[in-house]
Amino acid sequence: MEISENQLLRFTTAGSVDDGKSTLIGRLLYDSKAIFEDQLAAVETTSKRKGHEGVDLALFTDGLRDEREQGITIDVAYRYFTTPKRKFIIADTPGHIQYTRNMVTGASTANAALILIDARHGVIEQTKRHSFIASLLQIPHLIVCINKMDLVDFSEEVYNDIIAQFEEFSSKLYVKDIRFLPISALLGDNVVNRSENMDWYQGAPLLHTLEHLHISSDINKIDARFPVQTVLRPQSDEHRDYRGYAGRVASGIFRTGDEVAVMPSGFTSKIKSIDTFDGDVKEAFAPMSVSICLEDDIDVSRGDMIVKVNNRPETEQEFSAMLCWLKDTPAKPRAKYTILHTSNEQKAMIKEVLYKIDINSYDRNEEDKQLEMNDISRVIIRTTRRLMIDEYRDNRITGSFVLIDETTNETVAAGMIL
Repeated sequence: MEISENQLLRFTTAGSVDDGKSTLIGRLLYDSKAIFEDQLAAVETTSKRKGHEGVDLALFTDGLRDEREQGITIDVAYRYFTTPKRKFIIADTPGHIQYTRNMVTGASTANAALILIDARHGVIEQTKRHSFIASLLQIPHLIVCINKMDLVDFSEEVYNDIIAQFEEFSSKLYVKDIRFLPISALLGDNVVNRSENMDWYQGAPLLHTLEHLHISSDINKIDARFPVQTVLRPQSDEHRDYRGYAGRVASGIFRTGDEVAVMPSGFTSKIKSIDTFDGDVKEAFAPMSVSICLEDDIDVSRGDMIVKVNNRPETEQEFSAMLCWLKDTPAKPRAKYTILHTSNEQKAMIKEVLYKIDINSYDRNEEDKQLEMNDISRVIIRTTRRLMIDEYRDNRITGSFVLIDETTNETVAAGMIL
């Protein structure tokens, strides 16, 4: 399969503190020549001031001043770089347990997750927690980077032992594709260039793996979903009768002539035309932004969803979801929140907390129903009007939502529909 020149891959990094996430990203940027000269000069100066012999690669990613001072990652830092094969967005997420919500935020749109393991320590609690969150968020590809191989004499035995440890617990996770890589981010082994110190490893280095990861099949092409964001009615002479429904295709493929239904009303019509900024097209697929015109004059507004006649989402007012609580104040029982689901916005409440998950042991706690910051729990959500929903594992867009506190306008929770 030929990879298109501009195909975008989003990946997130996760690992315990000092596992070398920032150094790894720094090495990726440095060795793939994705750093501007002024950035390089600034980092070289800081490295000298701190007494390092060479360039401290971790400084390329620690964007916040507090992070540079303390040498830890606090918030999600996004980094962009491009190679001739692909564009990349990296979400560098914190390793500490008190930043679980930051990892959920950074990983929610990722195609792949890089889980870093320190070769000296093997699989630890944080490894299991990060892998669980990656599995919960249905990240399709997991790349387990066993780092600091230089500190265990590049031992194949240590590498194989850690793979066995990881596979022992990952069999419980719902991840389709798991790959393992032995690396040294500090020295650059198997990051951009192949390692001469580990000739026993026959696989490709990390950058090559990321450039050739097959992500086209990660998008759901079967269930056609088009959440309407706005109705276009340009009152110009040229487009006097134009009425288009603009939005972004969430999944599936829409073609002119397709029979479609508008949810929640259920009225049906056919697609007359599909327009884009560059002119009309015969078909639209995720994640294209388009305007769809229908043959019949149906009442369609923001928050409605255009779907195929014979493939409709569930329309529910009450549903089960996994919820990550993001706010430092706990959830109020049966309090009203605003739910944002695709382009649909309405009132909702957490009707019931079924259980909380201990993300270190995966155990369910059915006694403690209080939702505190970073808690992940299974809940029942009730909304004022029906939502057009899919299961999160089938569709990450129509299967996810956020809750907003009406009084402060803050996002308080992120949810995945089950």
